[in-house]
Amino acid sequence: MTVLKTSMRNFVAHKGRMALSAIAVLLSVAFVTGTLVFTDTANATFDRIFQATAADVSVAPKDADDEELRRSGALPTLPAAEVARLAKVEGVRSAHGDVNTEAVTVVDRDNDDIGPSSGAPTIATNWDENERRAVEITSGHAPRGPTEMMVDADTADAKDLKLGDELRVITAHGEFRAKISGIATFQVTNPGTTLVYFDDATAQRELLAAPGRFTGVGMTAEAGVSHEELKRKVLAALGPAAADYDVRTQDEAAEANQKELSGELDILKYVMLGFAGVAVLVGIFLIVNTFSMLVAQRTREIGLMRAIGSSRRQINRSVLTEALLLGVVGSVLGIFGGIGLAVGLMKLMAGAGLKLDTSELTVKTATPVIGLVIGVVVTVIAAYIPARRAGRISPMAALREVGTPASAKAGRVRAVLGLLLTVAGAAGLVAAARADKAADGGLALAGGILFTLVGFIVVGPLLAGLVVRVLSAVVLRVFGPVGRMAERNALRNPRRTGATGAALMIGLALVACLSVVGSSLVASADEQLDRSVGADYIIESDNRPITPQVEQRIKAVPGLDHVTVNKGLEDAEITVPGGRKVTKELTAADPTYARDLRLETVAGDLDDAYGDRSMSVNEGFAKDHRIKVGDRLTVDFAQGGTAELTVRAITSDDTLFDKGAMYLSLETARAFIKAGDLPPTEVMFAAAKDGEEDAAYAALKQALDPFPQVDVRNQADYKELLEDQMGQLLNMVYGLLALAIIVAVLGVVNTLALSVVERTREIGLMRAIGLSRRQMRRMIRLESVVIALFGALLGLGLGMAWGTTAQRLLALEGLKVLEIPWPTIAGVFIGSAVVGLLAALVPAFRAGRMNVLRAIATD
Repeated sequence: MTVLKTSMRNFVAHKGRMALSAIAVLLSVAFVTGTLVFTDTANATFDRIFQATAADVSVAPKDADDEELRRSGALPTLPAAEVARLAKVEGVRSAHGDVNTEAVTVVDRDNDDIGPSSGAPTIATNWDENERRAVEITSGHAPRGPTEMMVDADTADAKDLKLGDELRVITAHGEFRAKISGIATFQVTNPGTTLVYFDDATAQRELLAAPGRFTGVGMTAEAGVSHEELKRKVLAALGPAAADYDVRTQDEAAEANQKELSGELDILKYVMLGFAGVAVLVGIFLIVNTFSMLVAQRTREIGLMRAIGSSRRQINRSVLTEALLLGVVGSVLGIFGGIGLAVGLMKLMAGAGLKLDTSELTVKTATPVIGLVIGVVVTVIAAYIPARRAGRISPMAALREVGTPASAKAGRVRAVLGLLLTVAGAAGLVAAARADKAADGGLALAGGILFTLVGFIVVGPLLAGLVVRVLSAVVLRVFGPVGRMAERNALRNPRRTGATGAALMIGLALVACLSVVGSSLVASADEQLDRSVGADYIIESDNRPITPQVEQRIKAVPGLDHVTVNKGLEDAEITVPGGRKVTKELTAADPTYARDLRLETVAGDLDDAYGDRSMSVNEGFAKDHRIKVGDRLTVDFAQGGTAELTVRAITSDDTLFDKGAMYLSLETARAFIKAGDLPPTEVMFAAAKDGEEDAAYAALKQALDPFPQVDVRNQADYKELLEDQMGQLLNMVYGLLALAIIVAVLGVVNTLALSVVERTREIGLMRAIGLSRRQMRRMIRLESVVIALFGALLGLGLGMAWGTTAQRLLALEGLKVLEIPWPTIAGVFIGSAVVGLLAALVPAFRAGRMNVLRAIATD
């Protein structure tokens, strides 16, 4: 009880000094709990939707859930007779055929796509009674014929649609027009999907180009019949044909949909938790510094406590109890902050198109427990070393001045250990850079990053003595005596300076590493684009197939030298020498593709691969299966048909675009695959006639203006797209890293604030012998700047080493250009000086306001 009372008294007495450490704990815990609450809410929202939209029992052809098939419109179907047969199964109250596809674009009178811009799909389906589980018609009526359709209320509100508006519907098979006959409102939260409904006949004819067929069957069970029981009866009724279908209960269908989605949400969750982990690591340095300085400032007090009978164990427990109190307070506040952060994320994502209802916020019991455990455990672990140091203070310390000298032996051991770890990490980075395979080098890179980071942290005090002197010679000496005093203050306690700089180093090292990798990726892609892509224009259709109508428009554009059609033939089974079958994707294209994408060959001629009954294979595949030019391979196409093709070329794997692709001509594919079974076109290429590049580009844009889902890009546009995508990704990463950097800045503020308290008497004496308030404030600010620049220099240097090594591994995958983003590196370095300046404002102001006589009289 005495230890607890002492800890409570000390905690309350130093609450101001611990405030920034508490904020660090708060931010770290808030990020963790906010991430968990956000992803749990998203999962719960989608789970409710999937439960509401799933039939009691559903039957669908195998592969009906394949995302590529849904987007391409090449969905497997079943006949309407199957629906009638299943409706007669005992226990079925009603059965209805479903038509469901994502291969659709709906545009309004202004030729704007009414679909979501967030990446969520536009889903076209037929209206039936099962849809009433998820939506309710709140205006107008259900579609009754080929000229009517219904849209969801969220889309109608967002796109200013009303009853009677005519929309143009572009499918994988063509296009048609229909007027809005009704508006349906979701009965559960709609996360951002656009839904359009048609009657059965229109959906079958226009969406599937398959009258009298459905993509699945949904059945409602009679009263008293469980879903599992009905599933057994349906399977029995299907008999041997059941092997061709997926038969699921409502729970199983919802679980399958949730599993498909949860992968993406889990990636988001773990990425955000990873950045939260970085913030937690940085927070540890802040907490260690705080308690180390508090222990140093209370040396005499602790010595007196030892002199009157307190044991080492009691002193140790007292400091750890203070840490426990700090962890509990910071964690509890962080849990509430995390809930607020989750709400903010939901609002932010709503602006991007992912709509989650804050009234359905999901806070699982485990979430606050996890936040509390993380905050408390991290704080107590961080305070353990200062607590042990406090326990070692002897009663004789009561007779000494505040502060205890650091152990020279401990400093030497730390330096040797740090150097050994750094050398081991550097060896790992060198091994990664010299690796012949990316997979082998990846492990060495991970080890190199870990050991160099830990090594720099451990050897930080030694580096502080060297680096701060160099920085001071460049930055501080121009400020005369004030600059020299700032330098000495930064060097007074290298361990403290090293820990403070290390906190900033971690965040900036990651920023520098990712900047180097991102810039190298873009530069490599640009170089590959210039070297490999011969086409003037690249035409893509926003994750949807390019329709035949669009193909015809492109081919009719004047000024084009040639147009190349490209189709992916997935899941082709290739019988390699020796008789083994290997499943691969083949690319069927026009012969002009050899000019549009100039791939190097290691054997044969790529032009010959587009000849009759010919193909190419990639270098890796040829080596793995001992294939050479002239070999004949048997290919079983997933779309039907078997061909015996001759290998005419082996393409190099030393490329970024189409790496690993294997080619054959469209004519060869058409000779073995029925016209109706050929997959839709995924991408097209075009080249202009000499001197007509600008005119052809403008003509292409104009011809495809009615199709907002189709993008036409020349090589400059494509480079800009790559830069924009990488820039958006890096900005998101920088935003997540900002939390760790904010915590590191708090560490600088806290270190300076406690340092000012520690040097109260010294500050008073300097003021007494003539140092002005302005000079005092400048000295504190300069000390902060040099500490921040120390952390920035270490972080940027370490990060560039990591990024350069990572680029060497990426070079094995075709990304051969190393680009150091010097403007970004310089901007971060200068920004660190500004951050250091701002971090010192409050401590410098407090130092300048000290009463000289009281400061001198301070014990």
